[in-house]
Amino acid sequence: MPSPFPGMNPYLENPELWSEVHNRLIVAIAIAIAPDLRPKYRVAIEKRTYLSDIEDSVLVGIPDVAVYAKRTTVSETRSNVALASQTEAISVTLPLPEEVRESYLAIKEGGTGAVVTVVEILSPKNKRSKEGRKAYESKRKQVLASISNLVEIDLLRSGQPMRIIEKIQSDYRILICRGNRRPTGSLYAFNVQDPIPSFPLPLQSADIEPLIELQSLLNDIYDQASFDMAIDYDREPVPKLKPEDAAWADELLRSQGLRGTIESANGDFPSPS
Repeated sequence: MPSPFPGMNPYLENPELWSEVHNRLIVAIAIAIAPDLRPKYRVAIEKRTYLSDIEDSVLVGIPDVAVYAKRTTVSETRSNVALASQTEAISVTLPLPEEVRESYLAIKEGGTGAVVTVVEILSPKNKRSKEGRKAYESKRKQVLASISNLVEIDLLRSGQPMRIIEKIQSDYRILICRGNRRPTGSLYAFNVQDPIPSFPLPLQSADIEPLIELQSLLNDIYDQASFDMAIDYDREPVPKLKPEDAAWADELLRSQGLRGTIESANGDFPSPS
């Protein structure tokens, strides 16, 4: 079943689905552009690994032991001999840093292995002001300090967008930053009601640049992964839409038979007449 949305499906932003969406989209882009890049370039799927901070970690089910001194009542005998205070050991669970692996694409020259272009798809952790954001910003700075091109795809409404000088408000962004034109970049800013724009993959200046049709790739992924079976369209997406977008999505989903009446969507069904 095709995605019901004309652009980005906001239900795919749910953290329970996003990791799969991210991995499938990375592979889909690599497969789509590889034939146009041969024989001069090859597309490599590479990984960035870091430890998330405690606030982002998952409670790991490995028990540890801490001594917690419980307040006890100490009675004295008439001979003024105090009873020893009692302590108990209780089992506790510690929040441990989580090892995070994030995939990205590196377009490399076939002969030298030099990285010509880096393609990044942002994750929720990249957009938080914690270890995930630090790890990504460090990599971003390395690319921007080099002659390599950067493609930065942000299909997440939550979190803080990556920094540019201009103040631009949009739900989603695709940034193209060519190594020979910095600090100038090209920004595709679009919202949940808009189709996802296609964009050229920057290469070396004399080469023909293939067009990445991100909307088509994402639609294919939605169908291949049967995401329609994993999404309950009677519920609001995570994160929630803005009121005007929520009203638009409600009408869109009900027109396609994917959401019941307003009453049934809230769990109350109209009584038969």
